[in-house]
Amino acid sequence: MQVLVTGGAGFIGSNLTERLLEEGHDVVVLDNLDPYYDLRLKEQNLERCREAGADGFEFVEGSITDEALVEEVIANRSVDVIYHEAAKAGVRPSVEAPKEYNENNVDGLLNVLQAADEHGVTRLINASSSSVYGVPEYLPYDEDHPNSPKSPYAVTKLANEHYCNVFDDLYDVATVNLRYFTVYGPRMRPNMAITNFVSRCLNGDPPLIYGDGEQTRDFTYIEDVVEANLELLDSDAADGETMNIGSTDNISINELADHVIEETGEDLERVHEDAKEADSRHTHADVSKARDLIDYEPSVDIREGVSRFIDWYETNREWYEPLVMNS
Repeated sequence: MQVLVTGGAGFIGSNLTERLLEEGHDVVVLDNLDPYYDLRLKEQNLERCREAGADGFEFVEGSITDEALVEEVIANRSVDVIYHEAAKAGVRPSVEAPKEYNENNVDGLLNVLQAADEHGVTRLINASSSSVYGVPEYLPYDEDHPNSPKSPYAVTKLANEHYCNVFDDLYDVATVNLRYFTVYGPRMRPNMAITNFVSRCLNGDPPLIYGDGEQTRDFTYIEDVVEANLELLDSDAADGETMNIGSTDNISINELADHVIEETGEDLERVHEDAKEADSRHTHADVSKARDLIDYEPSVDIREGVSRFIDWYETNREWYEPLVMNS
């Protein structure tokens, strides 16, 4: 099968691309190499994909905002399925640049959807976010929970869901929205909490927490996210649907920091600074719908996942840590 992964040089996109290549699919990655974090990490991601794919992998550098390029990539490669992972990332930075986020995320997706419809793509799986929920009225979030996004980034993710639903209803491309809940694991972005906690602890510095640390997160291990996506590659079981992709439980940031301290064996105490605006206070996913539709079953809880990440970090410390420290 011919698959396009937009944003395939990023954390989730590159892990997904690797698995698709390992399973024998041809994959083209379209990514603009946005320097949101150290581009050497994205170069490492692409190298892993090349190693996994040999002749089945192609990388195209460019933006989903380039309508002509998007159409050329989709039309000239007879793309069957699209995994749309590309987006301008970051809740906090979006507060400073809402128009830029809308142009990249919403207009970019529309370019991909229109080209997909015009050139016979059978399915598009859209990467959405738990940030669309905003302040919880109840937990865990199910997909019927009201949406009240609290940042421009979250607004773009919700708008993209609506556009995908409209294209599924009115056009010839089936779509699925996956609402990710804080994905983590090997090669994750340097600016994520777990990365920072592990890096600081291994270098003898205390974990730095913004706010009181009682905020909670549903952290989802990368392998579980990849499995959910692969279930949709050639199945119409969830066409037109929106689903949560989360983990087995949530955890407070204080508990997370304490677990990292324990796992790294360091004698440290947490340090707190002022909370950051636009961050959600709590997230927790009800994954019943994904379980019913695609047999999704998160397999890695946060404590096991953090332990796995620490092992991976120490093995890859020579090249990964400089990227974390410089971001």
